[in-house]
Amino acid sequence: MPIVTQQLTRRAALRLAALAGVAHAVPAFAAALPKVVMHKDPFCGCCGKWAEHLKRAGFVVETVEQKDMQAIKGRFGVPDDLASCHTAEMAGYIIEGHVPAPALLRLLETRPDAIGLAAPGMPAGSPGMEGLIAEVFDVIQFGKTGRSTFGRYKGATQV
Repeated sequence: MPIVTQQLTRRAALRLAALAGVAHAVPAFAAALPKVVMHKDPFCGCCGKWAEHLKRAGFVVETVEQKDMQAIKGRFGVPDDLASCHTAEMAGYIIEGHVPAPALLRLLETRPDAIGLAAPGMPAGSPGMEGLIAEVFDVIQFGKTGRSTFGRYKGATQV
């Protein structure tokens, strides 16, 4: 009986990683996932924790330290009321703040017409803000056509 092999597509890899859960995503999928370039203040510690959360999900994260984060947010079109401590670039999208990795995987799969996603402020218990009692928070999709709730999370889990 012949052995049939199939190449794992990027979309199938993303689905498998999402189904397996972020904590169990296989780092081998990192080749299928785009690099995340995170801009952060040199003195912010929670940003590094968010980057570790993404790395555990299979993303490659490059950190760029910036002294003037307001200028970065302005350059990328992040509305003031959606701002958080760090701003990232990924696959043509802007990711503002402590957006959970499952939201990034869904963004890559659905490819909405948007500037990006934001987790405004610094939600307690969100990825990078662990150690606090986790609150439910919205991840907002924003763009030229407006805003909508992309997902509701508690920690890294969609609720």
